[in-house]
Amino acid sequence: MSIYIKIDNYLFILDKIDHMGFFSSEDGGHALDLSMAETSRLPVTGVTMRYPQGHAVPMHQHCRGHLIYADRGLLRVETETGQWLVPPTSAVWLLPGVAHRLFVPVALRAHGLFVREDLCATLPESDRVVQVSGLAREIIVSLTGLDGRTENLRRAHLLGELLIEELRAPPPLPFHLPWPRDAQMQAVCQALIHDPGHDATAEDWADKLAMGGKTFHRRFLKGTGMSFGRWRQQLRLMSSLTLLMQGMPIIQVALASGYDSHSAYTTAFGKQFGHSPSAFMKHRPAAQT
Repeated sequence: MSIYIKIDNYLFILDKIDHMGFFSSEDGGHALDLSMAETSRLPVTGVTMRYPQGHAVPMHQHCRGHLIYADRGLLRVETETGQWLVPPTSAVWLLPGVAHRLFVPVALRAHGLFVREDLCATLPESDRVVQVSGLAREIIVSLTGLDGRTENLRRAHLLGELLIEELRAPPPLPFHLPWPRDAQMQAVCQALIHDPGHDATAEDWADKLAMGGKTFHRRFLKGTGMSFGRWRQQLRLMSSLTLLMQGMPIIQVALASGYDSHSAYTTAFGKQFGHSPSAFMKHRPAAQT
């Protein structure tokens, strides 16, 4: 658990917490009081945490803008409107008040930043995954590593202001999967989440739901903003990142993700993410922590 000290209305973090917003399951898993972190006059406050594989943090929200950066491992962030997969070198940006849950498919170390509400107006106006530059990474690590010494006050302010500059309007990365509100379409999406390689066509799903193919396509497009085929491909590619991070050979990842060959998977992966699966795997740490 972190120890917080408030001096002249400024928040100082003496220790890191184990879980962003919640104590560990060993401590009961109840919510952690971050009220001081979310009322500090500092531009940005931050914590560092480690999550074991398979860990889940239940739905919660923060009154401040929230940036979650995982410098190793893989993190899935879920909201009512979609899911974001956060691979190394990226971060997810959530607007103030957005309810979200976290799931950890691969063990990770992550940094959570809280951005003062009045500064969020100059940052991206929608939730998204953003690229973390080398400079931003060093700022984040420095911010979450500060202790409570009073001589760090000016440094905390400067680092926070510099991070805000780095985060202004970065282009979104292709790690978002929109989620429908339609209960029947949700059921289809949930089934595919559990089995991304499932080969049922849109017509097969329409038959199962006792509706026409055109009706299914129309409702799926309305609910997700994407065609069924495009959504399923994006799901397969995003889900494959977990297998790559776990060290599974690329050909096995391709087959498990519903692709017939290494080349077909690699081509689709490159179009979606801008680089090859092997290049992505270079970001996988030698030992997960």
